[in-house]
Amino acid sequence: MATKKSNTIKLKFDSSRNLAPAPESKSAAKINSRYDLFINGKFEKPSGKKYFDTINPATEEKLSEVAEANEADVNKAVKAARDAYDKVWKKMPAKERAKYIYRIARMVQERAREFSVIETLDGGKPIRESRDFDVPTAANHFFYYAGWADKLEYAFPNRNVEPLGVAGQIIPWNFPLLMAAWKIAPALATGNTVVLKPAETTPLTALKLAEIIEEADLPPGVVNIITGAGATGAAIVNHPDVNKIAFTGSTDVGKIIQRAIANTNKKATLELGGKAANIIFDDAPLDQAVEGVINGIFFNQGHVCCAGSRLYVQESVYKTVLRKLKDRMESLIVGDPMDKNTDIGAINSRSQLEVINKYLKIGQQEGAEMYQTACSIPKKGFFCRPTIFTNVAQSNRIAQEEIFGPVLTIQTFRTDDEVIEKANNTPFGLSAGVWTDKGSKIFNMTTKLRAGVVWANTYNKFDPTSPFGGYKESGYGREGGLHGLNAYVSLV
Repeated sequence: MATKKSNTIKLKFDSSRNLAPAPESKSAAKINSRYDLFINGKFEKPSGKKYFDTINPATEEKLSEVAEANEADVNKAVKAARDAYDKVWKKMPAKERAKYIYRIARMVQERAREFSVIETLDGGKPIRESRDFDVPTAANHFFYYAGWADKLEYAFPNRNVEPLGVAGQIIPWNFPLLMAAWKIAPALATGNTVVLKPAETTPLTALKLAEIIEEADLPPGVVNIITGAGATGAAIVNHPDVNKIAFTGSTDVGKIIQRAIANTNKKATLELGGKAANIIFDDAPLDQAVEGVINGIFFNQGHVCCAGSRLYVQESVYKTVLRKLKDRMESLIVGDPMDKNTDIGAINSRSQLEVINKYLKIGQQEGAEMYQTACSIPKKGFFCRPTIFTNVAQSNRIAQEEIFGPVLTIQTFRTDDEVIEKANNTPFGLSAGVWTDKGSKIFNMTTKLRAGVVWANTYNKFDPTSPFGGYKESGYGREGGLHGLNAYVSLV
């Protein structure tokens, strides 16, 4: 009797993915050797004549030096904003204001490649993310709020809508251009003027946006962009002629701002830290869920306030999910952010890398098991391998405190009630994710998870029409969507 030959083909997979370099050209971006402060429609030198360096975190090379604004500069910027508000902006017909905002959106689109390159060089994030997410989403926010500018009576029916006045805005280093758009666009659409301070480690795209604002012929003083560190931000917060504070950043700084404005009439929105739970049930599409987990924690090196940094997996599928997760992690490329193959770029600064490494040590000291990928990382620059911790206790610091890096903690659960209790057992309440095949389970979870945003069978999906914000120590107020207008108006 003849034996039947097998038609099975055995394949060997190489997870190292040794791809040829595909670097984006730096020539698309023009970075000045020095940047001054953008006040009253033009760039001017800081009164203290001080400048600080901004560097490329992937190479540690100096990119430019940037003006450091002191209290006198803040006073000048606020005065320019107040004069523009009283004399021009609040009196301008809303449809005319909309034209300016729309013009800014179009100019951001036209120079999208330049913005993408600068964002990556200054911040360390992969060029794919800057190109495909940060810059398009920033432009979309300007487009969206340009559309609302002359329709506020529909946004707030039967109410008398008035702008607040001068908005002081302080943005973080993880999404510099996008956060500037989140802040500036709704403020202008509702008739306010702006004094904005970008983070000291990533000021360049905000200053490039100032160039666009200058070219767009926006009336002088409507938007002022001043650079500096914590003292500059404090001067904005404490200025008596600022009517609104919008801050995105750490919970600790948010608490300082709350105390500073407690005895004033200043309106505020605070978008602070997070420690989001990403929950996988046993009926979830596991491959899709694992991809969502990867995106949730390793997008932008984990420098995301709503990062899915706590993974909860139903016990019956835990081993399968862990195996799939480790396999997928091994395919991630860590390296030059300007290379289009790179999945995970550079940590934003040396100090942030030190914070992440501190938590890696804490996790191991607490008894958790650490797993890092075998990928090589550049010898120069600030890099961290994708990391997961298993055997994590709910009380561990790595499960309770925001690490703000590519670090994931994993725990298991058996019942819905158990995972809801675990997910809500945190000082934060910014976001969460749920992975399941059952719609009823999704609705049950979303009503009980104490988080401002809950994604179902996806993660990190953003849209200008959708509000974003948190509860508890993740802050208060909402940005984006119709809710984002409310933060910049007085309703009578």
